[in-house]
Amino acid sequence: MRRLLFLNGIKAFEAAARSGSFAAAGHELNVSAAAISRMVHLLEDRLGVALFERKANRLLLTSAGRAYQNGLTPIFDALASLTAQVTAPPSVRVLTIGVGPTFAMRWLIPRLSDFQRDHPGLELRIVTASTPAEQFRMDVEAVISGPARQPGWVGRRFLGEARLPVLSPELMRKCPLRHPADLKRHTLLHSATLAEAWPRWLVAAGVPDLKPRHEQPFEHFYFAIQAAIEGLGVVMGPLALVADELRDGRLLAPFDEPALRARGYFLYARTADSDGPQITALRDWLVAAGSQAEARLPRYLTSRRS
Repeated sequence: MRRLLFLNGIKAFEAAARSGSFAAAGHELNVSAAAISRMVHLLEDRLGVALFERKANRLLLTSAGRAYQNGLTPIFDALASLTAQVTAPPSVRVLTIGVGPTFAMRWLIPRLSDFQRDHPGLELRIVTASTPAEQFRMDVEAVISGPARQPGWVGRRFLGEARLPVLSPELMRKCPLRHPADLKRHTLLHSATLAEAWPRWLVAAGVPDLKPRHEQPFEHFYFAIQAAIEGLGVVMGPLALVADELRDGRLLAPFDEPALRARGYFLYARTADSDGPQITALRDWLVAAGSQAEARLPRYLTSRRS
């Protein structure tokens, strides 16, 4: 017998943990924020553990809550993918891919309509996991990740990655950032999964001992990016994932160098399936989209700087 404690509470918790708020979870599940809060409280009572630390205007996952969400989100994603495959019209082929949540939200999903326009008979289903190890363990046909050595899988790079400090124009006006040493007057934003990014950049910029005014960690990197857009501080931005904000002037990159460069993003498929028509279609589209994004990025770095 499966022991499923209070499934509505589990759904409420997973949505709140993934979105970062009861209000966002309520919007997703079409109930009030208060109802989400009550269901999470009931779930905590039944489990006998605290899943959130409730602080002013924000939620923080406890260690138990983080472990629970890391297990639940792939399960719900897999369930959604399975449902989509069962209900898809016979003429539509569903391709399930594992992706990190920040990349999915900030790069892939905004471009999905382009892919579906070009490939009307192939539907992408995205499931997310926080680490590459989790992505490769999921029941997926392809994975988008950074460089990885995974037996039985073959990868193709389609997008580069470089990181530079970025901040909102309003914050730039209030507290100009002209030199790396100016960061001592700023709040540095980062995520728990990329805690080494700021120390590495400060060393490369020649100010390894710099002490910022404040440091603000976030559970997920997309929260740190959103905080920078709202003017709360400076984030070490992966340029490919903030290109739209740089283009529109909602974020600025005050420095061209030093940039923290990595090998970028790869599409992985199982070796036996890597030349199949669906994987080939996705890979060719990603390579073209990535090349286009990289070609446009330099002008975004210089056109809005003030």
